[in-house]
Amino acid sequence: MTTPIKQTLDVDNIVAFIGDIFARRGGEEYLGEGVTMAEHMLQAAHLVEQNGESDTVIVAALLHDIGHFTSEFGAFSMSDTKDNYHDAAGAVVVEQFFPRAVTDCVRLHVAAKRYLCAVDPGYFAKLSPASVHSLRLQGGPMTDEQVARFSQNPNLADVIKVRLADDAGKVTGASTPDFAHYAPLVQRLVDAHCMR
Repeated sequence: MTTPIKQTLDVDNIVAFIGDIFARRGGEEYLGEGVTMAEHMLQAAHLVEQNGESDTVIVAALLHDIGHFTSEFGAFSMSDTKDNYHDAAGAVVVEQFFPRAVTDCVRLHVAAKRYLCAVDPGYFAKLSPASVHSLRLQGGPMTDEQVARFSQNPNLADVIKVRLADDAGKVTGASTPDFAHYAPLVQRLVDAHCMR
């Protein structure tokens, strides 16, 4: 499902590593949307930041699609027949450096789309065509049993906030801060988590 990390990462280089990914791979197309990968992730972070969300939610929104970015922890490859598990690939990296709430948001942002399609009758109509396509690849709306299990996650509220920012962060030409704006915040969360 995921590939092992090819570089030794630690508290001192993880933020620079992520920043390098944004710089090197951020200009790649984002699944047929009118934004690049970096634009999408930065828009998601900016939206929750503007809404006054916690540092955890801001960093989770920034990193929610990190599994798409690099072959070091899960190559970006979506075919017409299967999901690429970018959510799990991203979680493999972030769980080493970030609190569980961030990891849950990364790991569960795809499942949150499936959850919202099952529990909110109006949610599906708001999805972009690319999100509708990927929803089919990802298993469609959750069953009642899956909804019941998913609802038990202690970080459900944050996961949903990141999912909604993910859906909204697809505006062509939107102005956002760059990764450098968020780097000190990302480092603070890494330091707090790794120094516990």
